[in-house]
Amino acid sequence: MNEEHEESRRADDRGEGRPLDVATLQARLARFAVARDWQPFHTPKNLAAALSVEASELVEIFQWLTPEQSSRVMADPDSAHRVEDEVADVLAYLLQLCEVLGIDALAALSAKIDRNERRFPARGEGAG
Repeated sequence: MNEEHEESRRADDRGEGRPLDVATLQARLARFAVARDWQPFHTPKNLAAALSVEASELVEIFQWLTPEQSSRVMADPDSAHRVEDEVADVLAYLLQLCEVLGIDALAALSAKIDRNERRFPARGEGAG
């Protein structure tokens, strides 16, 4: 296989050249795990624990900041990079957990928003 074709295949595997979507990202994460023989460790329990750890690492960035400082965290390139990395880690584990459990993350979120709209009506809408 020539180098140009190989790079084109790798770019396609990364989803370059097309809009990102949940299914594409889940497929990339699955291929990444398979290539490293990590899938035996990707149990719901382990993925949920890893998700919790990564969410805690995101919280740690903001832990001692004032509300004003936390609002400006993305203005500093180093802080912004750390936040983006932790958000990516949280999302990666969440998407992998959804894949393992057969959950459509977007459908689950949409259903949850529907329930919350009924549960917490906007001012002026009344309850029921």
